[in-house]
Amino acid sequence: MGRGDRGDAVRDLQRRLTAAGFGPARAPWGYYCDETRAAVAAFQHDHGLTADGVCDDVTWHALVEASWVLGDRPLHLRRPNLRGDDVAELQRRLGRLGFDPGRVDGILGPDTANALTEFQRNVELTPDGICGPQTVRALERLQSRAATGPAVTVVREVERLSHGEPTLQGRRVVVGHLGGLGSLPLTVSRALQARGSSVLGLDDPDGAHQARAANRFQADVYLGLVTATDGSIAFYATAGFESVGGHCLADLLHEELAPLLSHHVAPPQGMRLPVLRETTMPAVLVALQPGRPELDHSPAVAAGIARALARWVVAPVTVHRS
Repeated sequence: MGRGDRGDAVRDLQRRLTAAGFGPARAPWGYYCDETRAAVAAFQHDHGLTADGVCDDVTWHALVEASWVLGDRPLHLRRPNLRGDDVAELQRRLGRLGFDPGRVDGILGPDTANALTEFQRNVELTPDGICGPQTVRALERLQSRAATGPAVTVVREVERLSHGEPTLQGRRVVVGHLGGLGSLPLTVSRALQARGSSVLGLDDPDGAHQARAANRFQADVYLGLVTATDGSIAFYATAGFESVGGHCLADLLHEELAPLLSHHVAPPQGMRLPVLRETTMPAVLVALQPGRPELDHSPAVAAGIARALARWVVAPVTVHRS
């Protein structure tokens, strides 16, 4: 849906925006006017999505997920996995109490189910892996005891990345092309292969499809490349959680690429785009402006990307600022 659309679907969108705290108060009901577009863009920005004011599938699903509050429904492992802001809140609370649910992605997978069961066992509830009213009350009762430092998920990511080999030799790297960059992704893949990496190249505009392929490949790191009006570099982050490995790599990419590009590249930002959210390894998405002359001479840009990755495997959780 976008500007000028009318009908029941727009009314449903406006109701969901209002429930999420972004209601277009003066917008005509059922009309996708400029105010509705601005409300959608504000919601997208707040939820780490591309803030273009267009309600695409990703934005719609994010609105649906935002409607769930912890305690609204029983949470348990199922197929397809439950998704929602209530799942993300469960993951945050478990992590602060020392139970590792995996990354805070709002997707209730096996790691979250195992952490939930362990929590129930520790507080002497039936360890059935179902987050119902009793479990929610136990989580609320224990919040005052929650750790104030990094959650256990972040600590384990730091530990895992810190013990990796400090070389690209043998590292499994996914280079995902989401559209518009011609030969650059292939040149990047070749530059990484020259350093000994095992590279899987993907060419698919659907970020969720790319994330699933990267997970099946059991990649050490995911690098996405796409065109955008404004240059940017993104890593996965949501309320109360960020991928420290992804953030570090994004900083290094910014350091290497900013001097090579004729257009401004904004400082790295945390986002919740599907390709960042659904990958299980550190992931970054590099968006470059199309039609730039330096992209026609992509070896220099590809070499900069390869240098950033080579620096990252040496110090994958050291914070760099450009």
